Amino acid sequence: MARTTSWWKARRVKHRDALLLCILSSAFLLAGELTTNPVLAYVYSQYLAPYFDEPLVLVYNTALAGLAFTTAFGAVLVLVGAAYFVQARIARGRFFVGLGIGLTSLSLASRIAYATLVEGTPLAFLVPLAKSPTGVGILLGVAAHTVMGQYALLLKKHARQAWPRWRRARRAPRRA
Repeated sequence: MARTTSWWKARRVKHRDALLLCILSSAFLLAGELTTNPVLAYVYSQYLAPYFDEPLVLVYNTALAGLAFTTAFGAVLVLVGAAYFVQARIARGRFFVGLGIGLTSLSLASRIAYATLVEGTPLAFLVPLAKSPTGVGILLGVAAHTVMGQYALLLKKHARQAWPRWRRARRAPRRA
Protein backbone atom coordinates (compact mmCIF):
# COMPACT_ATOMS: atom_id res chain seq x y z
CA MET A 1 0.00 0.00 0.00
CA ALA A 2 1.37 3.43 -0.94
CA ARG A 3 2.11 5.88 1.82
CA THR A 4 0.32 9.18 1.82
CA THR A 5 2.58 12.20 1.58
CA SER A 6 2.57 14.69 4.39
CA TRP A 7 1.22 18.17 3.80
CA TRP A 8 4.76 19.54 4.12
CA LYS A 9 6.10 17.44 1.27
CA ALA A 10 3.04 18.14 -0.84
CA ARG A 11 3.54 21.88 -0.35
CA ARG A 12 7.25 21.73 -1.24
CA VAL A 13 8.38 23.51 -4.36
CA LYS A 14 9.40 20.77 -6.73
CA HIS A 15 11.56 22.78 -9.07
CA ARG A 16 13.67 25.03 -6.94
CA ASP A 17 15.99 25.78 -9.84
CA ALA A 18 13.36 27.97 -11.55
CA LEU A 19 12.72 29.80 -8.29
CA LEU A 20 16.44 30.33 -7.75
CA LEU A 21 16.86 31.60 -11.32
CA CYS A 22 13.97 34.05 -10.82
CA ILE A 23 15.49 35.43 -7.65
CA LEU A 24 18.95 35.72 -9.20
CA SER A 25 17.53 37.33 -12.33
CA SER A 26 15.63 39.90 -10.29
CA ALA A 27 18.69 40.65 -8.16
CA PHE A 28 20.91 41.14 -11.21
CA LEU A 29 18.33 43.33 -12.95
CA LEU A 30 18.00 45.54 -9.87
CA ALA A 31 21.77 45.67 -9.41
CA GLY A 32 22.20 46.63 -13.05
CA GLU A 33 19.67 49.42 -12.72
CA LEU A 34 21.17 50.76 -9.50
CA THR A 35 24.81 50.63 -10.63
CA THR A 36 24.47 51.91 -14.19
CA ASN A 37 21.85 54.61 -13.75
CA PRO A 38 23.04 57.72 -11.87
CA VAL A 39 19.66 59.41 -12.43
CA LEU A 40 18.06 57.26 -9.71
CA ALA A 41 19.43 59.39 -6.85
CA TYR A 42 18.19 62.50 -8.60
CA VAL A 43 14.70 61.04 -9.07
CA TYR A 44 14.61 60.06 -5.40
CA SER A 45 15.66 63.49 -4.15
CA GLN A 46 13.52 65.44 -6.61
CA TYR A 47 10.27 63.44 -6.84
CA LEU A 48 10.02 61.11 -3.83
CA ALA A 49 11.72 62.69 -0.81
CA PRO A 50 9.62 65.91 -0.71
CA TYR A 51 6.37 63.91 -0.54
CA PHE A 52 7.02 61.68 2.47
CA ASP A 53 4.33 63.49 4.43
CA GLU A 54 1.73 62.98 1.63
CA PRO A 55 1.29 59.20 1.25
CA LEU A 56 -0.99 59.19 -1.81
CA VAL A 57 1.28 61.46 -3.83
CA LEU A 58 4.28 59.40 -2.69
CA VAL A 59 2.66 56.16 -3.89
CA TYR A 60 1.71 57.79 -7.20
CA ASN A 61 5.21 59.19 -7.77
CA THR A 62 6.78 55.86 -6.76
CA ALA A 63 4.65 54.03 -9.33
CA LEU A 64 5.62 56.52 -12.01
CA ALA A 65 9.30 56.25 -11.08
CA GLY A 66 9.03 52.45 -11.26
CA LEU A 67 7.57 52.66 -14.74
CA ALA A 68 10.24 55.16 -15.77
CA PHE A 69 12.94 52.65 -14.91
CA THR A 70 11.58 49.61 -16.71
CA THR A 71 14.53 47.42 -15.79
CA ALA A 72 13.69 47.80 -12.11
CA PHE A 73 9.99 47.37 -12.87
CA GLY A 74 10.84 44.19 -14.81
CA ALA A 75 12.81 42.92 -11.82
CA VAL A 76 9.78 43.41 -9.58
CA LEU A 77 7.60 41.51 -12.07
CA VAL A 78 10.11 38.65 -12.12
CA LEU A 79 9.89 38.48 -8.31
CA VAL A 80 6.07 38.43 -8.52
CA GLY A 81 6.39 35.53 -10.97
CA ALA A 82 8.62 33.70 -8.51
CA ALA A 83 6.03 34.21 -5.77
CA TYR A 84 3.33 32.69 -7.97
CA PHE A 85 5.64 29.80 -8.81
CA VAL A 86 6.06 29.07 -5.10
CA GLN A 87 2.27 28.96 -4.80
CA ALA A 88 2.23 26.32 -7.59
CA ARG A 89 0.55 28.69 -10.05
CA ILE A 90 3.06 27.96 -12.77
CA ALA A 91 1.17 29.53 -15.69
CA ARG A 92 0.64 32.82 -13.88
CA GLY A 93 4.21 32.86 -12.57
CA ARG A 94 5.53 32.18 -16.05
CA PHE A 95 3.39 35.03 -17.40
CA PHE A 96 4.85 37.52 -14.91
CA VAL A 97 8.41 36.35 -15.51
CA GLY A 98 7.89 36.69 -19.25
CA LEU A 99 6.31 40.12 -18.82
CA GLY A 100 9.18 41.36 -16.65
CA ILE A 101 11.87 40.07 -18.97
CA GLY A 102 9.91 41.32 -21.98
CA LEU A 103 9.60 44.85 -20.60
CA THR A 104 13.28 44.90 -19.79
CA SER A 105 14.17 43.61 -23.25
CA LEU A 106 11.93 46.21 -24.92
CA SER A 107 13.59 49.03 -23.04
CA LEU A 108 16.98 47.64 -23.98
CA ALA A 109 15.88 47.30 -27.61
CA SER A 110 15.05 50.99 -27.68
CA ARG A 111 18.47 51.80 -26.24
CA ILE A 112 20.12 49.56 -28.85
CA ALA A 113 18.22 51.36 -31.60
CA TYR A 114 19.30 54.72 -30.22
CA ALA A 115 22.94 53.60 -30.00
CA THR A 116 22.77 52.35 -33.58
CA LEU A 117 21.42 55.69 -34.80
CA VAL A 118 23.94 57.77 -32.86
CA GLU A 119 27.07 55.61 -33.03
CA GLY A 120 26.38 53.74 -36.26
CA THR A 121 26.76 50.35 -34.56
CA PRO A 122 24.89 48.62 -31.73
CA LEU A 123 28.16 47.35 -30.28
CA ALA A 124 28.59 50.65 -28.42
CA PHE A 125 25.67 49.57 -26.24
CA LEU A 126 25.88 45.77 -26.43
CA VAL A 127 29.46 45.33 -25.20
CA PRO A 128 28.90 47.23 -21.92
CA LEU A 129 25.51 45.49 -21.55
CA ALA A 130 27.13 42.06 -21.81
CA LYS A 131 29.50 43.02 -18.98
CA SER A 132 26.79 44.52 -16.77
CA PRO A 133 24.52 42.81 -14.25
CA THR A 134 21.52 43.71 -16.42
CA GLY A 135 22.71 41.42 -19.23
CA VAL A 136 23.23 38.56 -16.79
CA GLY A 137 19.80 39.24 -15.26
CA ILE A 138 18.11 39.01 -18.66
CA LEU A 139 19.84 35.72 -19.43
CA LEU A 140 18.87 34.28 -16.04
CA GLY A 141 15.28 35.47 -16.51
CA VAL A 142 15.03 33.79 -19.89
CA ALA A 143 16.44 30.61 -18.34
CA ALA A 144 13.89 30.80 -15.50
CA HIS A 145 11.07 31.27 -17.99
CA THR A 146 12.25 28.20 -19.90
CA VAL A 147 12.65 26.05 -16.82
CA MET A 148 9.17 27.00 -15.66
CA GLY A 149 7.66 25.78 -18.89
CA GLN A 150 5.72 22.58 -19.11
CA TYR A 151 8.02 21.28 -21.81
CA ALA A 152 11.04 21.67 -19.55
CA LEU A 153 9.23 19.86 -16.74
CA LEU A 154 8.36 17.06 -19.13
CA LEU A 155 11.96 16.80 -20.28
CA LYS A 156 13.15 16.61 -16.67
CA LYS A 157 10.70 13.82 -15.95
CA HIS A 158 11.75 11.80 -18.97
CA ALA A 159 15.44 12.38 -18.34
CA ARG A 160 15.03 11.23 -14.75
CA GLN A 161 13.31 8.04 -15.92
CA ALA A 162 15.70 7.43 -18.81
CA TRP A 163 18.88 7.65 -16.74
CA PRO A 164 18.29 4.47 -14.65
CA ARG A 165 17.16 2.60 -17.78
CA TRP A 166 20.33 3.60 -19.57
CA ARG A 167 22.44 2.56 -16.58
CA ARG A 168 20.69 -0.84 -16.38
CA ALA A 169 21.21 -1.39 -20.08
CA ARG A 170 24.93 -0.66 -19.76
CA ARG A 171 25.37 -3.17 -16.89
CA ALA A 172 23.52 -6.07 -18.51
CA PRO A 173 25.84 -8.78 -19.82
CA ARG A 174 25.84 -9.38 -23.54
CA ARG A 175 24.57 -12.68 -24.78
CA ALA A 176 25.96 -14.25 -27.88
